[in-house]
Amino acid sequence: METKAAYPSAARIADSQCFPQYTASLKCLEENIADKSKCQQHFDVYKECKKKREARLERNKTRSLFS
Repeated sequence: METKAAYPSAARIADSQCFPQYTASLKCLEENIADKSKCQQHFDVYKECKKKREARLERNKTRSLFS
């Protein structure tokens, strides 16, 4: 019997290069009792990381391991 992760997206993020930024934003929310306005800088850093990651993935789509 195959078991699925309760939160598949969380499993993907844990393997991501942006995981430190992600956890920093969650920690900020935790420390500020979910006051998002105090954590905007963390969200922005995480978003920027995701953008760069997506751009790298897009560039690498056209590359081949065999060329």
